[in-house]
Amino acid sequence: MTEPSRAVFLSYASQDAEAAQRICESLRAGGIEVWFDQSELRGGDAWDRQIRNQIHDCALFIPIISAKTQARLEGYFRLEWKLAVERTHLMSERVTFLVPVVIDDTGDAQADVPEPFRAMQWTRLPAGKTPSGFVSRISQLLAPSESQAPIQARPSTGSAPSFLPPTPSAATSRRSRLVPPLIAAVALIAAGYFALDKFVLSKRSVASLPGASAPSAIPEKSIAVLPFVNMSSDKEQEYFSDGLAEELLDLLSRVPDLKVPARTSSFYFKGRQVTIGEIAKALGVAHVLEGSVRKSGHTIRVTVQLIRADDGYHLWSNSYDRDLKDVFKVQDEIAAAVVEALKARLQAPGQEAAAHRTSNTEAYSRYLLGKQFIYRGGLEDYRHAVEAFQKAIALDPSYAAAYAALAIAKLNLRLEGPNGTVDDTGPAAAERAIELAPGLADGYAARGMQRLFLSFNWSGAQADLEKALAFGPHDSDNQRRYGILLATLGRMPEAIAVMRRQIEVDPLDAGAWTELGLYLAITRQFALARQAGRRGLEISPENSWVHRSLGTTELLDGRAAQALSVYGQVPFEPGRLVGVAIAEYSLGHRKESQQALDALLAKYGGTWLYSIATVYAWRGEQERAFEWLARAYAAHDDGLVRLKTDPLLASLRGDPRYKALLRKMKLPEA
Repeated sequence: MTEPSRAVFLSYASQDAEAAQRICESLRAGGIEVWFDQSELRGGDAWDRQIRNQIHDCALFIPIISAKTQARLEGYFRLEWKLAVERTHLMSERVTFLVPVVIDDTGDAQADVPEPFRAMQWTRLPAGKTPSGFVSRISQLLAPSESQAPIQARPSTGSAPSFLPPTPSAATSRRSRLVPPLIAAVALIAAGYFALDKFVLSKRSVASLPGASAPSAIPEKSIAVLPFVNMSSDKEQEYFSDGLAEELLDLLSRVPDLKVPARTSSFYFKGRQVTIGEIAKALGVAHVLEGSVRKSGHTIRVTVQLIRADDGYHLWSNSYDRDLKDVFKVQDEIAAAVVEALKARLQAPGQEAAAHRTSNTEAYSRYLLGKQFIYRGGLEDYRHAVEAFQKAIALDPSYAAAYAALAIAKLNLRLEGPNGTVDDTGPAAAERAIELAPGLADGYAARGMQRLFLSFNWSGAQADLEKALAFGPHDSDNQRRYGILLATLGRMPEAIAVMRRQIEVDPLDAGAWTELGLYLAITRQFALARQAGRRGLEISPENSWVHRSLGTTELLDGRAAQALSVYGQVPFEPGRLVGVAIAEYSLGHRKESQQALDALLAKYGGTWLYSIATVYAWRGEQERAFEWLARAYAAHDDGLVRLKTDPLLASLRGDPRYKALLRKMKLPEA
């Protein structure tokens, strides 16, 4: 192996260039070789193979920390920090590599830096003024003597080296800074932040669920596509870099012998200080594809690196400077290079891939923007998504994928909005997508979901979703949709099997874990249901449906006190009131149950019709339960898709009115 360079790599935000220059000049005056990008790189070459190679080979990495690095969440220095952290995981504990430097009064307790930076003693060089003692220390670290002691990890007490003033927060316990205050709001945020650690360190796996295969070796032909970093000057262009990565992920997922985790799982790590190795371990892949996108006017620069996860080496990298109209050619070229490197079999893009493309670059941009809004998942986001897809269609009336996405956005808007506001243009958009591209899975998925939730056309929904799976077997969303349909029809063993398959390709999809947990609870497999529900909660602690599903598992298992605790943490108020009302009733607290129900009726009596019916049913008030089910049916409440299997309706199953409602909805009685 080649001996590493004796160079020091200086990493800094562009606004700190003057201070970085001072540090660089002082080190060079002391005879130290310094990699400093202002003098070594030219313009658009700043993020390419040369940067990766320099960080991989340098002897010391000096990240310059300041208020500027806190204010800027994106930038070259963040990418450089990420690479440096990845390298630390491949090095001996005795080898010093990171030497963090602070050039202002930024405190380490508040600084937004990777955790390995925190573990080292920070050097303070105000405005980059560098004393001779620091230069001498760096020279000692670069000396080839094997007896040279590494820079010690930051102690919980003590002072900095003699040539530096003490770090103000050096005496603060690391543990005390990381443990959040025990208040609900902050605890929720903290739970979300540490969800990945829980997932990665957890010994539970899909294999522990019934029928899942035993853990197997990570396939060599496997790759996770991470969200591309937006390097454009306009941060609002992030939707484009995300969308480009997702489209590439979709293209690679069609390669027959290549395992590619779905978007939900790959994008889960966005914004987190996580190494390539940890990501690969969590997703069960041997390789990771990461990159960046710079979009300016009608030109784009796309830079990508294919990295082997076990050693951190990149197998291939390239940069593409193209006109925006050639973006699909860039996607094809990247996909071809990846499959060549992994020796997989690449198929020519078929009709489904073609339907995602358009000759109108602005229409494509609007399409990617709309998808970004859908993934955000709020009511206003769905409205913005509808507007974006409508704009894409106005720019290209033959854009099949935009019609399919419009249908899904309208459906989500309907499901999130008030009852009785069915938008009949959603089904028409799905029909148009199928007409324009009969081989497009998205069109059948959109129409199938419209039929499932809006018209309760079970046979039509099943036919459409099966076609969607046939045309797009790589799309994990279609697996989950099909599983929901099977559960609606009462085919629980099949629904469980489908959800399990979906989790195999999208292991960090909290929705899939939640549905799986609920189905297992319905079939009285409580231990496994609780395990699945908790996994969903670890992944997405802010998700109301995750809490409600896990609370229902506890309730059905006769653990009403635990159910009340879980229900009480549901972030969305109406869902919380439903859970509290039924759990308090099970605990014999009639007054508290009625108080929760009264609040639910007062605030949400016009919208949460089906859920109110479930509260009355659980409390044994059958007349009121059927009254509210009738209201739900009249309003076309989408909650009725759970009518046949909802365990909260158990007290109604022997009543002739229940079977009559099943017949009315054309659901099987057996």
